[in-house]
Amino acid sequence: MAVPAAAAVIALGAISPENALAEAERLGPVVGFLAAVLVLAHLCDVEGLFTACGAWMARRAAGRPRRLLTAVFVLASVVTAVLSLDATVVLLTPVVFATAARMGVRSKPHVYACAHLSNTASLLLPVSNLTNLLAFTASGLSFTRFTALMALPWVVAISIEYAVFRRFFAADLPAAEPVADTGPAPEVPLFALLTVACTLAGFVVASAVGIEPVWAALAGALVMAGRALARRRVRPVAVVRSAAPGFLAFVLALGIVVRAVVDNGLADALRHAVPGGSGLLALLGAAAVAAVLANLINNLPAVLVLVPLAAPAGAGAVLAVLLGVNIGPNLTYAGSLATLLWRRVVRERAERVEVGEFTRLGLLTVPATLVPAVVALWVSLQVV
Repeated sequence: MAVPAAAAVIALGAISPENALAEAERLGPVVGFLAAVLVLAHLCDVEGLFTACGAWMARRAAGRPRRLLTAVFVLASVVTAVLSLDATVVLLTPVVFATAARMGVRSKPHVYACAHLSNTASLLLPVSNLTNLLAFTASGLSFTRFTALMALPWVVAISIEYAVFRRFFAADLPAAEPVADTGPAPEVPLFALLTVACTLAGFVVASAVGIEPVWAALAGALVMAGRALARRRVRPVAVVRSAAPGFLAFVLALGIVVRAVVDNGLADALRHAVPGGSGLLALLGAAAVAAVLANLINNLPAVLVLVPLAAPAGAGAVLAVLLGVNIGPNLTYAGSLATLLWRRVVRERAERVEVGEFTRLGLLTVPATLVPAVVALWVSLQVV
């Protein structure tokens, strides 16, 4: 739907072909980075990284549901931050299902944690989420400074989310006696771990010397693809498919449609709704507007609309918008593409997902998480 819509707004004159091309060029590095990270995450799965993650969770939990929830929170937070939220939704969620079944415990709390952390835990790095990349480009921050500013909000948000989950799913997390896991010890995919670590280091170095992070991500993806193809663990067509060409086209087309809408009145309508400045109240207001808009029109269009409006107020305002569009989507299914994709993954495994329960959990977690996270951002802006 997005590609014909982009063609329609150009044909109707809502945006000129020159401006549409300029928008596509602006999003080009972001889309290229997304493709490389999707390939990298898929090939990490081929190397057995997520299978090892499942074995680690089972051993760490030792038959106790509460310890499994803790393990899922730790692992989902790291996977989301390093390999992006798509890896958590598409690759880790099935592993969590299998681990819960292997332990004989209810899967709901642990699977819901994957959905929430795919949004909340994506705050840390510029590369954790497509929304982060868009905000990172507009913020003018370096890779390391962005990470330093978002580290405290990331820890605060995940910690509060964990506390709410323990209370909300208390009936699904009964106390249990420890049970020794007799399964085989997980084989650690050292090559995949080393490649991911080198790719992260490449992001830092590239940012320091003014190079787009897409080149570091591409290098990591090419190394992993070369090894997998040489060992015939994957076919070339599978590598191309793992980059999700249809989704990449959707992102580019959506950017053009949003640019047309913004240029034809939406920017003026929202300009007065986004507070200016970097004071605590202004940051809270920007985050609240972003969270509401994300649930109304999805977080990707919301960040495309709001980041240019927040950028004149400085990096703090941009990061406050990012908190809103990343934490806010936990309120409704429509809030983010990751949540919609998670819902499909869950339904494929015949797990019942109730809209009412998801929304009730979101009503508890989103306000409780968003406000302290914004306060933590404000503290980071004063200290870092």
